[in-house]
Amino acid sequence: MHFISLFWKVLFSLVPPRFCGSGYPAFLVSLFFIGLLTAVVEQVASLLGCVWGIKQAVSGITLVALGTSLPDTFASRSAAIHDESADAAIGNVTGSNSVNVFLGLGLPWLLAVIWKWAEGGEEFKVGTFNLEFSVVLFVMVALFAILTLILRRVLVGGELGGNAIVKYLTGSVCLLLWTTYIVVASLKAYNLIAIGG
Repeated sequence: MHFISLFWKVLFSLVPPRFCGSGYPAFLVSLFFIGLLTAVVEQVASLLGCVWGIKQAVSGITLVALGTSLPDTFASRSAAIHDESADAAIGNVTGSNSVNVFLGLGLPWLLAVIWKWAEGGEEFKVGTFNLEFSVVLFVMVALFAILTLILRRVLVGGELGGNAIVKYLTGSVCLLLWTTYIVVASLKAYNLIAIGG
């Protein structure tokens, strides 16, 4: 594993120390490298999806999502282990998702609109095939996840921790919710189910 990740270790060693310039150079260089890594993950996932014959919508919710979310998963795990409360771990998840939705979608759309306007005022439209269904499904699954957190708070006294049975049960519920989202959204993307038109 060390040799597979050696290139990335060397690349990220170029990040300036955090005490230089009040941390701003380290933040900006790290942000650039993370953007570069995300672009690589997206391209590799798109190529894998193309080679394996996976629709782009399914590739996006599986390969791309896993590739870009695994670092967040490890950061949340680290925060959950080292912090006194679950705030940092859960805050990392919600913060990451809000950046993905509001900045990850909003900024490219804004740039595309500006680009089209600068080229001559052509209207910028992008059609969707599965977006509405996927968002509604995600909200439903997310509500179940929130309900799980509420139940844990009532039954266990906190969002994290508890005895081994409760921890594994909660983890299994979250894995089942994710699997449900992937399977149902994929079935809809391949027109194997006719929900929502």
